[in-house]
Amino acid sequence: MSTFLIVDDDLASCRTLQLHFRTQGHEAHVAHSATEALAARSRVAPELIILDVRMPGRSGLDALPEIKRTFPAAHAIVVTAFHDMETTIQAMQRGADDYIQKPIDLEELNAAVAKALRYAGGEAHGVLVSSAEHAGGDHDCMAGHSRAMKEVFKRIGLAAASNATVLITGESGTGKELVARAIHRAGANPTGPFVAVNCAALVETLLESDMFGHEKGAFTGAVERRIGKFAAANHGTLFLDEVSELSHAIQAKLLRALQEKEFVPLGGREPQTTDARVIAATNVDLADRVRDGSFREDLYYRLQVINIHLPPLRGRREDLPDLVQTLLARINREMRRHVWRIDPQVLRCFETYDWPGNVRELENALMKAVALCTGDVITCDLLPERLCSAPAALRKENRPDAGWRLSDVERTHVLRVLEATGWHRGRACEILGVSRPRLRRLIRQYSLTVPADAEPDDHDGARV
Repeated sequence: MSTFLIVDDDLASCRTLQLHFRTQGHEAHVAHSATEALAARSRVAPELIILDVRMPGRSGLDALPEIKRTFPAAHAIVVTAFHDMETTIQAMQRGADDYIQKPIDLEELNAAVAKALRYAGGEAHGVLVSSAEHAGGDHDCMAGHSRAMKEVFKRIGLAAASNATVLITGESGTGKELVARAIHRAGANPTGPFVAVNCAALVETLLESDMFGHEKGAFTGAVERRIGKFAAANHGTLFLDEVSELSHAIQAKLLRALQEKEFVPLGGREPQTTDARVIAATNVDLADRVRDGSFREDLYYRLQVINIHLPPLRGRREDLPDLVQTLLARINREMRRHVWRIDPQVLRCFETYDWPGNVRELENALMKAVALCTGDVITCDLLPERLCSAPAALRKENRPDAGWRLSDVERTHVLRVLEATGWHRGRACEILGVSRPRLRRLIRQYSLTVPADAEPDDHDGARV
């Protein structure tokens, strides 16, 4: 049973809602103005407040921030007959957890109430994954305790001890720039400049100028002399992201800069020197590019004096708790929010999702959830549908071994679907995309044992 406070000047509406909630076993109190609601704090500790907007004297919208301060543990659902965009936006900005239009649809209200109560009290219903004490963490901090990431950290330490060129490989979104910045911070010139170049973001005619600079009049529009990224990174680090996208002409100039520690600006005559350390990154196999002739072999070996490979997130799922905590602390700090808890179901979704976008996708999902969260708990409804689209019971705890036969995988999947649907043959057929006769054959083929409490198969009356 939960305690509600209904704040509305309409006596009939208050009475209707009071009876509705009492029939569901809740304790429902009423107040007919914002002033009455605030005065009720001495006798009521509501978990949920149903608040009307238009009331005599102080409106519910104006009183909402004070009501939230007065009842900090309560969730608030705003209801009004005057439904417009501006009012909705204001209600959500002032702390409302949901917004419902009058006349109230009881099914919609019940859904909003159930959602609010499910996560009321935060500590009992959500896993604390971070807290204010973590909010001051380094923006570029890397997280993870898996064996793969420990090897990455070791490599970073070894790479930072020298000025050798480093090639960082890994799928998009794995955090290659974070590795480059970590090497820079741990290197000999941590206070020097860190200059990043996305080699795929600029057109060919601008990339050479951007990297090596140009002299005045070097090309149409070059109205003044400009230094390039190599010069800007002097006494520091030059990070070349997506280095595989460089043209052969730029590859040749880059090779010279790496070998001779000098370069010639576009339109210039005299070479300039640099001691910038070069760290490159790519999400493709450069060896394949060398074989097909699109990347210079000599540059390839020059770049990968030290190679650091970042594993995909799906290959280090044990790092998810560390990553969620680190990312959530950063997001809360940047967005000035205090969302420190995550529903256990969300964590299960995270653990079973394949993360094709890797850490970047995880950060994006958390950022969206925090932006849309009205309390302090991230729930499944705040996540992109793709992350939690499959029923939890259907999610595989572990990937099958490479040695599994196809029949083993099929048997396991059919059994999981049946168990997830409570052995309801109709729903199982819909999920599996098979007919009832085909499902019966699968059950017999794999000798699946039907639970004693399973409903009979309506189509043949048999318990198969």
